[in-house]
Amino acid sequence: MTNLERRYLRLLLAYPADYRRARGAEIVGTYLDLAGPGRRWPSPADAADLLRGGLRQRLRAAGAADLIPGVRLAAVLAFLTATALAAVWSVLELHPPPAKWGVPSAGPFVSLGIGVWAAWLLVAAVHAAAPGRWTRRGLALALLLTVAVVPVSALAGLPRPPLFVLLPQVGLGLVALGLPERLPARLRAAPLLAVGAAGLTGVNLVPRYDFYVSYYGWTAEQILPGAAVVLLVVVLLLGAGLTLRADHRGGWALLVLLTPIGLLSVHVLAGAADGLLNAAPRPGWTALAATALVVGLAGPALLPLAIALRRRVRGPGPVGHGTRCPTCGAHR
Repeated sequence: MTNLERRYLRLLLAYPADYRRARGAEIVGTYLDLAGPGRRWPSPADAADLLRGGLRQRLRAAGAADLIPGVRLAAVLAFLTATALAAVWSVLELHPPPAKWGVPSAGPFVSLGIGVWAAWLLVAAVHAAAPGRWTRRGLALALLLTVAVVPVSALAGLPRPPLFVLLPQVGLGLVALGLPERLPARLRAAPLLAVGAAGLTGVNLVPRYDFYVSYYGWTAEQILPGAAVVLLVVVLLLGAGLTLRADHRGGWALLVLLTPIGLLSVHVLAGAADGLLNAAPRPGWTALAATALVVGLAGPALLPLAIALRRRVRGPGPVGHGTRCPTCGAHR
């Protein structure tokens, strides 16, 4: 056995054991036949293809083959929400407080967040023109900037968006990484339309300066829960419509989006946990951090529980031929 064959066999561990016994030799043989002379390691494309195929087959065996379409639906909704929020924040960033208030700002902008939101708006444009690999690269860059703005602002001594604004953006962006490779043109343009509509809305949310309240105050505390409600209602309506056609993508999409929805609502949830049930609760830092941690852990934990429940209800799926890789023809 060659080193290359051994390494392909290791990647094959992504598949269920019974599937490996039934189809493993065929799959590895196909990849070996297509490998170039002298190759010692599987190519990144082959490795990713095998891992994706293994995940699909494991989900199929668990009776959850519709999870991946649900993730893609959730990614589209998360991307729409993230870009729309970025448009609102961008408009508000253009209106720093008057100098007489002595509130720190980043030059002509409220904070360094203007660079973060500009990156998200750029991804919306890239997605309309070149969905797929370039969109994912743009999303990865936007996510990196969203995280990096925290240490950068500390080093530069300049203000940044608060964590309760940045955290849901990260959650939405991580889900958006599951965007489908191909989408109809109208769906590719939808984020740009959402950006335009949100930008116009943001103009009406600019704080008055008879007293200074930045968008880090009451404005964000109202926008984020509102976005959570809209996202929740949309996914519930889509899920109900799809369920009527025996399509369960909406249920999986709801499970995937629970964490971003919870992060968008962290002020409301933390306020309820603190016993502050007024319209605009202002919980303490400890309550906010604890609530965000619970949401961040509980949301992802529900997904494997749902898969296990589906497997228990439906029983293990059959080991069949599945689909074929469009590149090499290997069974998955």
